[in-house]
Amino acid sequence: MIAADLANVQVWVATTPVDMRKSFDGLAEVVRSFLGHDPLSGSLFVFRNKGGHLVKILWWDRDGLAIYYKRLERGEFQFPRTGKPVIEISPEQLLRLLSGLNVKASKVA
Repeated sequence: MIAADLANVQVWVATTPVDMRKSFDGLAEVVRSFLGHDPLSGSLFVFRNKGGHLVKILWWDRDGLAIYYKRLERGEFQFPRTGKPVIEISPEQLLRLLSGLNVKASKVA
């Protein structure tokens, strides 16, 4: 993904952990059924595991689904806390989250 693409994309964070064994189809189904969004919308969908040290991002890049997968060697990803199943954060906040820093929700879906 290039920086220009990231500036214009919505970023949705699932607040409930998911099974990191899920791949393209499994994560796309979570986006549809649990988060209530279209996985082919071009938005980024961010998921974490129960332990909080793994993150997967599902993204439709106009040609197909792509997955970004990251593991922190120490600590946990600092996901925003909310009672909603999905929240929106800015692309800048996503970069902070992926660096292990704390972020707050922009919008709640």
